[in-house]
Amino acid sequence: MKSDLYKKIFIATDGSDQNKKAIQHALEFAKMCGAKLYAGYVVDTAAFASIPMDAGWEMMYELLGKEANDVTTALGEIAEKEGVPFESIILEGHPGTEIVDFADKQGMDLIIMGTLGKRGLDHFLLGSVAENVIRNSKVPVLVVRGMSGKE
Repeated sequence: MKSDLYKKIFIATDGSDQNKKAIQHALEFAKMCGAKLYAGYVVDTAAFASIPMDAGWEMMYELLGKEANDVTTALGEIAEKEGVPFESIILEGHPGTEIVDFADKQGMDLIIMGTLGKRGLDHFLLGSVAENVIRNSKVPVLVVRGMSGKE
């Protein structure tokens, strides 16, 4: 079944185990719709904005870049096995903002992302990338609740 509605699907991933369900949904959606899957990993440079740039910051930045590359490469290999057209994207900045901006500028038809389902104080202190994307995106967003350890 090909779809004219979904030709470009963006999966925002962080490489966590909790994000695996969102990846499964994105792959299946792309297969069913005959869509191209774009996998994005955002290196959260905003988290380091208040830290002076030194060798430690540079080392952390390199590690995050390597993780981003490893995560998107692994997802690309899975997509290839599934016969899903694929492109990896590595972005830098605040995750919510970067996801929304990329999806809008690149004409994505759907954003798929996971959430940890945090509640209460954790949600208040950490915020929610998914919530930020939902509130600010002009592109439809499918949020897949991640595994909580009870599953």
